[in-house]
Amino acid sequence: MSTVSRGPALTPRQLTRTDERLSFVYLERCTVHRDANAITAQDAEGTTHIPSATIGTLLLGPGTRVTHQAMSVLGETGAAVCWVGEHGVRYYASGRALSRSSVLMESQARQWANPRSRLAVARAMYRLRFPDEDPAGLTRHELLGREGRRVKDCYRTQAARTGISWRGRRYTPGDFTGGDPVNQAITAAAQCMYGIAHAVVTSLGCSPALGFVHSGHELSFVLDIADLYKTEIGIPVAFDVAAQDEEDVGSRTRRALRDRINETSLLNRCVDDIKRLLMPETGAGPSAPDHDRDVVTLHSDHGHQVASGVNYDGPDEDYGDELW
Repeated sequence: MSTVSRGPALTPRQLTRTDERLSFVYLERCTVHRDANAITAQDAEGTTHIPSATIGTLLLGPGTRVTHQAMSVLGETGAAVCWVGEHGVRYYASGRALSRSSVLMESQARQWANPRSRLAVARAMYRLRFPDEDPAGLTRHELLGREGRRVKDCYRTQAARTGISWRGRRYTPGDFTGGDPVNQAITAAAQCMYGIAHAVVTSLGCSPALGFVHSGHELSFVLDIADLYKTEIGIPVAFDVAAQDEEDVGSRTRRALRDRINETSLLNRCVDDIKRLLMPETGAGPSAPDHDRDVVTLHSDHGHQVASGVNYDGPDEDYGDELW
């Protein structure tokens, strides 16, 4: 039986960086297969080829079927895969991360495990959202109060700017159409921002669950990161869409947000923000250390790490099983 041709597995150096990829590709009612190092989407209108290494997140909507070969190449190129509801409104499940390094995950765990550093990261997140305020010395309760006040101010400001009558944030989980058009748009924008944040968090190898503001949920850190851009991008886009027309608010908000994400290079910024928050001593940028190195080490004494694949019982002896 013949199979689709394939090349050797790619290394992190050969892969397209997270911040250079498409934010997401949404597919529905098609069969996803593989052709060399591309995936194909086949439906009644024909076959479309999509270079898998350029995808940040592949969203599989209703009616999609995906082959084993397609998932294999997506895994090799580090594309995140999410199974979602129609038009990406609901998130159901996802695949593996792009990064093969645990550097950011370990730093996240250290920052989270210490109450002082956990609060310091929460303050740094507030500073990113509202650079005109200095949250130094604020308690968690004070941070939450100020954040709530700033978000309310943002709603009122955007309502005045767009001429929309604002009666407050109203959303009932599971009842998207129960709110007025602007609340539907805000909900749609929030869902998209959660998806984008989730894609970046997981692709960098971080834990979605270890949040610094949110807690107790498997996506706590995702919610933390998505909120960084709520008042700057998500809410203004939602008000713009609702002010244009009250019909088909959800899908128009998603398209408008997609365009704004590309215009503002949000993926690039999100990657840098996460690295600066979790590794403030090294940060991000050209001079930052390589967080995507494909290296396995062993824990030793006094916080040191030593090379794996070596027999430490005597003279150096190569195990030859570094990555099994």
